[in-house]
Amino acid sequence: MTKIDDRFYTVPELAENLGVTPRTIRFYEQKGLVAPQRAGTTRIYTRQDRARMLIILRGKRLGFTLKEIADYLDLYGADPTQAEQIKMLLTRVRDRIEALEDQRQALDVTLDELREIEQQSIDALKEKGLDPVA
Repeated sequence: MTKIDDRFYTVPELAENLGVTPRTIRFYEQKGLVAPQRAGTTRIYTRQDRARMLIILRGKRLGFTLKEIADYLDLYGADPTQAEQIKMLLTRVRDRIEALEDQRQALDVTLDELREIEQQSIDALKEKGLDPVA
């Protein structure tokens, strides 16, 4: 299908525009994060729906839960100044940064331990006169 006009997208058009599958869009629709209009049996999405999808996709890419994204989107229409939305975003972003920093620290410890085991294994093979390149 082609665009109905510059303000509307069908599922396949929006999916292509956003670089996702139609199934992804339908999933977020089922979760209530986007609510397309209907033109007969065809679901159509507005520029606002596209903007919501961009927020959803960015939120998922940054590791936010669907609940956190939904809470953020709910504030979008409730607060015209967007002050509460920005405060919520700031809190969630700070929490996410902290969680990722914790993960990075745990990952660094794990990598150091694995490198130590790797070196011990190489040394043990060399002591036995074997090639550690395997």
